[in-house]
Amino acid sequence: MGDFIKTQNSFAHGEVAPEFFAHDNINGLSRLENMDVLAGGGLSRRRGLQHIADLESNARLIAFSVSENENYILALNDGHILVFNQGVQIKDLLSPWAFDDLMKLQYAQRFGTIIFVHPDYQPYVLKKESDDFALSKFDFARNDSDMTVNIPFMKFDDAENIKITVTANDAGNNYATFTTNEDFWTTDDTEGRFLLLNKQWTITEYISPTVVTAHTNGTYSLPSGAVSDWREAAFSKKRGWPCSITFHQDRLVFGGSRSWPSGVWLSQVGRHNNFNVGTGLDDEAIFITLLSQQRQQICTVVSSDNLQILTSAGEWAISSKPLTPSAVDIKQHTSVGSVSQRYLQPQKIEGATVFISGSKKDIRELSLDQLGENYNATDLCAFSKHLMQEPVDVAYNEETRQLFVVMQSGDMAVLNQNSALGISAWGSYKTQGQFKSVTTIDGETFVVVYREDKYYLEKFSESVLQDGDKYGFAFVASALPLRASGHNANKVRVRKIMARVLNTKSLFINDMRADLPNEVYSAESKGYSGDVSINLLGVQRNCMNAPWTIKSSEQLPATVLSVTMYGYYLV
Repeated sequence: MGDFIKTQNSFAHGEVAPEFFAHDNINGLSRLENMDVLAGGGLSRRRGLQHIADLESNARLIAFSVSENENYILALNDGHILVFNQGVQIKDLLSPWAFDDLMKLQYAQRFGTIIFVHPDYQPYVLKKESDDFALSKFDFARNDSDMTVNIPFMKFDDAENIKITVTANDAGNNYATFTTNEDFWTTDDTEGRFLLLNKQWTITEYISPTVVTAHTNGTYSLPSGAVSDWREAAFSKKRGWPCSITFHQDRLVFGGSRSWPSGVWLSQVGRHNNFNVGTGLDDEAIFITLLSQQRQQICTVVSSDNLQILTSAGEWAISSKPLTPSAVDIKQHTSVGSVSQRYLQPQKIEGATVFISGSKKDIRELSLDQLGENYNATDLCAFSKHLMQEPVDVAYNEETRQLFVVMQSGDMAVLNQNSALGISAWGSYKTQGQFKSVTTIDGETFVVVYREDKYYLEKFSESVLQDGDKYGFAFVASALPLRASGHNANKVRVRKIMARVLNTKSLFINDMRADLPNEVYSAESKGYSGDVSINLLGVQRNCMNAPWTIKSSEQLPATVLSVTMYGYYLV
């Protein structure tokens, strides 16, 4: 049996899965709950949750930053958008989306405007104007000369063999009857737009699966036969609406739709409502279809140094600068794939795009290689996949360098990330109740929490030690199984465990209270900084168990810089 003294002064890898317990080069823990890994590698009890407002039902949170000093939190629930400013609800807007629709709702923000898209709804625009908010439908630009709409038109696969016979209609010279050679029309075609005979038409009445009435501006000439060269609007009630959205190089970008999942539509430069491709001039609209050997559903589009397109099967990028109809350099770089069942917003972290993979088992960092030519999708949770259990929401706080991932279970996985200092540490947050949604704005992190059959809007605060102003929580950090001199220990006798702490008022080591000076418990004291220890007797025979655990359920601050064990071991 050999003596050992083992000090762990960095916990930079956070909680790691059991399959890595036998590795010598991991500065990790077997359990990390309600604690954060600091920039220096130490551990600190997480912030408490400050109550902001009661909510009538579950909600999805979205940050809305109008200007540097004007920030709002949007809480979207069943048919409503609640607007909060500095903890006070200032507006309740009616919205078209039921709560179940919110999981696929995507958005892009530009100054005081947010555009929302959903595959089953016409896009909507939320504007902050003066002291009020307004929600309205997104309208494509119209041409003053003939009132035609600058919406993209295309030929869908199921319409390739459809021919339309145009005949006069008694309703007037600008009406016609469209008759198809086989069943094609549905009631959802009503108000849909078509491009035919070099004119735009609007379907005004559904008559049968082969017959509709259509209207156009001005008169028209009847064709001599059935028309096969026609197009329909890319977006409609029948075909669906854009699935994803972003702004890139002063173009509005739509990615994917229900009927054209691999399409990318880019507006004209500076004219975000105009998708007319015109004659292909540099500032005119662009349409692209991703071509690959497998079907790809665009999950989201991200504006970074390049335009990134994340699909269900891989990650693409358009690197053209500037991006014009004649210069579209697009290729697929990686084949990870993203979640398509719900929107989990990619986050910008240290210049990279971080997204949740389609398997929902890992989180990837999409970044360019050193040459700036190809993207890599690095796994950020390679050591901690056990913490990824059905993610439902995600947000990154740039100020605290934390990535928050809410799970279906109501727990939250938290990544403390600082590449410059070698910190990439996952842990879990738990509260009395369940986390439901998360967002960050201006250095603050807001959450929706479900407790005792009620929903609450809360935020993490350094000045708060409890959750919701009255609920306590415990923190736990447990060591990895002991390895000494490169070997797994078979039997361990620990004589003493010593922790070096900073501004700490409560600490238990292996269920024994660490002795702290009496004066640290006063309200004025910042806590104790120094070494605390406990002396232990007994033999640990199951060496897969943690040789030490630091924890406390008291609502008092605690920071641990290092832990040292003294004892004997047998291999």
